[in-house]
Order: sequence, then structure tokens, then C-alpha cells
Amino acid sequence: MLWRRNLFAPLAALALALTASAGAGTAAAATDTTVVAAASPAASAADDFGAPGPYATAVEVGAVTTLYYPRDIADSDHRHPVIVWGNGTGGVPLVYRDLLLHWASQGFVVAAANTPMSNLGISMRASIDMLTGRNADRGSVFFDRVDLEHIGASGHSQGGAAAIVVGSDPRIDTILPIQPGPLANIDAVRVPALLLAGQRDSIVFPALVKAFYNAADHIPALYGEVRGADHFTVVGDPGPFAAPTTAWFRAQLMGDRTAGAQFFGPGCGICTDTATWSDVRRNSLALSVPAATP
Repeated sequence: MLWRRNLFAPLAALALALTASAGAGTAAAATDTTVVAAASPAASAADDFGAPGPYATAVEVGAVTTLYYPRDIADSDHRHPVIVWGNGTGGVPLVYRDLLLHWASQGFVVAAANTPMSNLGISMRASIDMLTGRNADRGSVFFDRVDLEHIGASGHSQGGAAAIVVGSDPRIDTILPIQPGPLANIDAVRVPALLLAGQRDSIVFPALVKAFYNAADHIPALYGEVRGADHFTVVGDPGPFAAPTTAWFRAQLMGDRTAGAQFFGPGCGICTDTATWSDVRRNSLALSVPAATP
């Protein structure tokens, strides 16, 4: 597919550049699993979803999945929801590190499939299986700290399509495809969806994302087009994508009512934020969701 060929080269080059610049801070001896501590974020205001969350974070690099999670999860007093992630064509989790660490700082366990060809969602499903095992393992830092009842799926480009594919899995509670490629069928999804496009995306045109939104008339679905964003705005520093994606997952997976008000009810926050959004749409099922209900 042309969109795949256009995407592969820049993402692969960026992945190599980020890997080279990361140095000892993100790489270790070649083992099956590497755990790296990340910086401790400052606590964010309750409604500043783009600011770092209250959790210091850690990274575990495995053969199939890279985990981004609250560093002290073993000592947490509650279980943490899961986000499974799919990369764009030719990409690896390191390309999206800032966004995935941001979610982890907000209290999520993020399981990013290492594959650069994520469209089928196989590795994303395997990530759920892996975390299920780790949650049951008394010797794991994740023992009984993973909220397997609240799982979201997200990804960028080809990985966005994978999020839609994985959205048919009964273990998934919501999907958030970012500039999703066309190789997916949203008809099989039975959970709420936030579909994000970039106003200036010349690889996955906004019209392609709107097509998914238009087909999603059987579920609560929202379409958001980020003003001025191209296909690679979310790569590296996620910029305008950090706050709305965090708010969506906090609403859907944590029951955060303040976050839910960004998307639902008459005061819908993203609906009036014309500085961030060039187009926002909510279908009839989304319009029927009250602001206080995630």
C-alpha cells in the first residue's frame, strides 16, 4: 500500500535516531528484559491532562512487549488500568516514548507491542495475555496491581488500524486510534471510540479517519481533528495529542468525571476548544452520554 511505503522510511529513520541518542539512559546489556527507571514527574493539576501525572515511571523492554508503568506499582494501593499500543509502520515503542511515559505517569500500565508491523493486532492481544500472567504471578512487581477489567487500545497510523482491529476483543473497553490506516473494520468494535486525525496529515488524510467515524454509528464515537497537525506531530513530543488522549483514557478506564466532561454532555470541552481542534464531531450515541458518565 502506498501509505505504508510513504510512512516506513521516516519512522524507521526516526527510530534509529532516537535509539542512538538515548544512550545509556534507555538501553542496557542485551537481555530478554531490561528495566529502566524514568524521571519522577511533578504532580499535575486534576484537570491538566497534558501535564505529567503524579507517578514516577519505569520502562521494561521485553522481547515482544515494552511496558511503561508507575515505578512503584508493587506498593500501590489500587490496581492500574491497561493501555495496549500499536506502532506505525516501521516504528518501535521508542518513537512514541514521550506519550507512553505520559500515560504511565497518569497511572496506566502501557503495553506497547514491539512489532513495526502491527496491523493484525497479534502482539497487542499477546500483551494482554502477558499482563494477565504477570498479574497472577506472586513474584512479579505487577502481582494483583493490574486492572484487567479496564483495558483500552490505541496506536498510531498502522497501529491505529490495529487498535480498531483489537477493539473487537471482548477484553477491550475503549479504543483511541490516532490517524489510523485504512486496513481495519470498525463494524466489529462494540466499545466507545475516539478517532483522531491531523488537519494537515498528507499520509492518512482526515477523510479516511472520518470514514471510520461515519461507519461507527453503532457505538458512541467521536471524531477529533487536531488543528495544524501532520502525520508525525504525535511522534516524539506528542504536543496537542497528550491532553485529549489522557483525558479520554481517564474517563473511560478510571471513571474520571472531570475528564469525561471533555467529551460528553452539553459542556463538552473539546467541542469549544477551537485552538486545539479544527473539527470535532459526536455521533448520536455519543451525544446521549451524560457528562458525568464515562
